[in-house]
Amino acid sequence: MRESHVSIPQPGSGSPVFKVLVVDDEPETAAAHAKYVNRVPGFSTGAIAANGQQALGLLASAREAKQPFDLVLLDMTLPDLHGIDVAKRMRGRGLTTDIIAITAVRDLAVVRSAVATGITQYLIKPFAFAAFTEKLENHRRFISEISSTGPDTSQRALDNAFSALRTTSASAPLPKGLIPETLAQITAHLRSKPDLCLSATELGEDLGISRVTARRYLEHLADVKSVLKQPRHGTRGRPEYEYRAASYR
Repeated sequence: MRESHVSIPQPGSGSPVFKVLVVDDEPETAAAHAKYVNRVPGFSTGAIAANGQQALGLLASAREAKQPFDLVLLDMTLPDLHGIDVAKRMRGRGLTTDIIAITAVRDLAVVRSAVATGITQYLIKPFAFAAFTEKLENHRRFISEISSTGPDTSQRALDNAFSALRTTSASAPLPKGLIPETLAQITAHLRSKPDLCLSATELGEDLGISRVTARRYLEHLADVKSVLKQPRHGTRGRPEYEYRAASYR
């Protein structure tokens, strides 16, 4: 079983629940990735490690303190150890924390080796915030699906869990005028409030964008089945619609 202290976000909860260790030897890159993590609702950077040995030490200390990390963003080209070696040593020491590999190397052999160590997601540099957010959201859905199965599971439950790690339809080419970063921000906001229905006006107020802009993105997400759209009852005049994140179960 994987090691984690994470609790799945409850409706209306805005506090971070996924504690992330960022591992990268380039200070500016590490800082940028840490900021990316903190921009995704429900995720928080717990620490930054500049090399493999430091990462292993931080993981071990966190486990001993009974405050383990939930996710590692692991650069593959570190000054002391290759990222795959770090992953192997983690597993050898019983550290089952989930890993997202990050690298500029486009070597299929490295990717295969990474998968063999239990790394289930891969980000190739350079990448945009939208792609980064998608990987974290995939991880969130994966943990939600796994956590919902209980001690016994089924083939269908496992298939649903692992399908959460695949790219979603929201990553299809966007209509003209829509920006991936804004789409990722809106998607993350809705998924952080899974039981809350928002109108375009309310979403715009939450994120500081116009109602018209919010509606365009919401309509796109409804078209690709990432959000559910329904009329809001009790409103006068033209019907007003509300949207909420689609269920992944």
